[in-house]
Amino acid sequence: MKKLLTLLIVAVLVLGSVGCGSQGGGVDVGIAMPTKSSERWVADGDNMVKEFEALGYTTDLQYAEDVVENQVAQIENMITKGVKVMVVASIDGESLTDVLSKAADEGIQVVAYDRLIRNTEHVTYYATFDNFKVGVQQGSYIVDALDLENQAGPFNIELFAGSPDDNNAYFFFDGAMSVLQPYIDEGKLVVKSGQTDVQQVATLRWDGALAQTRMDNLLSANYTNERLDAVLSPYDGISIGILSSLKGVGYGSGDNPLPIVTGQDAELASVKSILAGEQTQTVFKDTRELAKKAVEMADAILKDEEAPVNDTTTYDNGVKVVPSYLLEPVSVDINNWEEVLVGSGYYEKSEITGE
Repeated sequence: MKKLLTLLIVAVLVLGSVGCGSQGGGVDVGIAMPTKSSERWVADGDNMVKEFEALGYTTDLQYAEDVVENQVAQIENMITKGVKVMVVASIDGESLTDVLSKAADEGIQVVAYDRLIRNTEHVTYYATFDNFKVGVQQGSYIVDALDLENQAGPFNIELFAGSPDDNNAYFFFDGAMSVLQPYIDEGKLVVKSGQTDVQQVATLRWDGALAQTRMDNLLSANYTNERLDAVLSPYDGISIGILSSLKGVGYGSGDNPLPIVTGQDAELASVKSILAGEQTQTVFKDTRELAKKAVEMADAILKDEEAPVNDTTTYDNGVKVVPSYLLEPVSVDINNWEEVLVGSGYYEKSEITGE
């Protein structure tokens, strides 16, 4: 009996040590995500946990539900737990200066995930997509769909941008406007609301309900007797809100087709909307690859090595240019959704079609 008891104790101790990961006691990697309200962030977090655990690291994954104070408190808690590195997708890119200074004091390095963290030197790497190109793809899709090279117009368009506290929102908008602005200047595209500045068209926290309310106001003020031909939307959640507003005043019924509506992230609801002939386009960003890149960067930090980057000039956070790796986005519409989204294994076809 004594021998059996001893063996049981040893087994428990061995299992306990395995649970601590390859780096010893405590938690190796803190992962701070902004919210679970967008399916892409849930996928991002799950993908990173899987990749880190495959390398033998333990993780602490936290979601702040788009409350800045929650994210700061979660990061402080990760510091207290003694994490060795953090991957942070910030809610507000300018709100983490103090807490990341505390992390640096404890020797904890940070990988900024998809959203640049500003006003701090304590960001080692940045993993993201080519955000300017995302906007270019959205703007180019509108140009091609309206055939602006060959049509005289004018066509009416309204513009939406992302959250003003997210650095990416400006890259998306600038990329799109680099394509659209010449046609606005020429008069082929007309913004009847006159709202063309990014601050005028921004959508706090990327909130679809806010976008729907703004679209309601734009339609009632400017389009009672005019047709809206296109809407630049930077993100699928915003697109769904915009479409709800448009359908509420009769677009998409009878002889009144919906305008062209862009999007981003290839969220399941928007992919289904594209197949239903509502949303027109989205930009697919394979977050599985982004997760792998962030894990690769964190792994390099933990091994005291340098991670590969492909951009050392673009992302100035106000204090330093953060070494970055930019992945390629892909424009998706009714013509290539199956090839891109199902062919890559990102979705099962049955998830989209229900068949």
